[in-house]
Amino acid sequence: MSIIVQKFGGTSVGSVERILNAANRIIQEKENGNDVVIVVSAMGKSTDQLVDLAAQITAKPSKREMDMLLTTGEQITISLLTMALTEKGYDAVSFTGWQAGIETEAAHGNARITNINTDRIKNELTKGKIIVVAGFQGISSDQQITTLGRGGSDTTAVALAAALKADKCDIYTDVTGVFTTDPRFVKEARKLAAISYDEMLELANLGAGVLHPRAVEFAKNYNVPLEVRSSMVNERGTIIEEATNMEQNLVVRGIAFEDQVTRVSVLGLPNELTTLSTIFSTLAKNGLNVDIIIQNTTSDDRTSISFSVKTSDLEDTITILEQHKSVLQYEKVESETGLAKVSIVGSGMVSNPGVAAEMFDVLANEGIAIKMVSTSEIKVSTVIDQAHMVNAVDILHNAFELSKVAVIV
Repeated sequence: MSIIVQKFGGTSVGSVERILNAANRIIQEKENGNDVVIVVSAMGKSTDQLVDLAAQITAKPSKREMDMLLTTGEQITISLLTMALTEKGYDAVSFTGWQAGIETEAAHGNARITNINTDRIKNELTKGKIIVVAGFQGISSDQQITTLGRGGSDTTAVALAAALKADKCDIYTDVTGVFTTDPRFVKEARKLAAISYDEMLELANLGAGVLHPRAVEFAKNYNVPLEVRSSMVNERGTIIEEATNMEQNLVVRGIAFEDQVTRVSVLGLPNELTTLSTIFSTLAKNGLNVDIIIQNTTSDDRTSISFSVKTSDLEDTITILEQHKSVLQYEKVESETGLAKVSIVGSGMVSNPGVAAEMFDVLANEGIAIKMVSTSEIKVSTVIDQAHMVNAVDILHNAFELSKVAVIV
């Protein structure tokens, strides 16, 4: 008998009707003769509503109490879904994250899973029960309730699949699979039959919101086959696995994009070996993530560094730099907002030189200026004016012939 883990996102359980629909999907898998473990998110926008409630009480709630508050969202879903399964005649039991044995590091708001004790789940599976687990949450060694950060239910599902040595993990969401780009913006976007872990990880990190990057990383490390599927439409989704033979003719498999990007330039820094490590360790210690980095040496003793951050982090970035100006010894800081990042991703780039040049040519021919560039073996990212973002994605999607991917139903 196989173990199948199924995860239903917030939109997939956003109403009683959708919870009943999810229950039917679960029952179908159970009737196929499989043991089934379910992971669910909070209903719809309920997490956002809880955050808003807290904001009405205090502008700076403690992270511990926020975890106590936010974990209630998933607990509502697991109880309602279990009731639905029971009402349909199936034996089911719900578990919070800590009841399911999910152990995390002692951090609130964005904890990482350190271990999963599967004894309780396995014991209930031997009784033929359907297990319904609250995603996004766990418990630390000092018995504190913790959360895994936004998208954490994906991570819960994949981690459980790995711990249980499940045959497969199905991620049910409001889209039918992983597309060549966001179909809400590009009408010619096509669903991929399959994609590799590495390609999906790049797309997730670069702004594609289908899967949380940490979940993909977990799946890759433990070789858990994933399928991204629609909870609303009964059709094949996209398989995510170590290697795939599908669409091998495509050098580029997908295009990811995100707006609200800002370029920060720190000018007149000392031209020393430790300059880079000093400035970025200072930002990291204050919880600020930077993305694309460019260094320009302006003279023998001075250098300048530019890097991109999320626009929402700009104010904190400037504050931290100003607080450490005496240590960093820069002359001034400049910033440019209203930018976006557009990235092409594909494992075929490894054996096909000239892909980056083609991307640059396509953008240049459209009069789109490139302000920053970052590359890896399987991706090229460019920072451009936000006003050109959607057009850039559209013309790149056409240039790399992604609309020729066979339509999958």
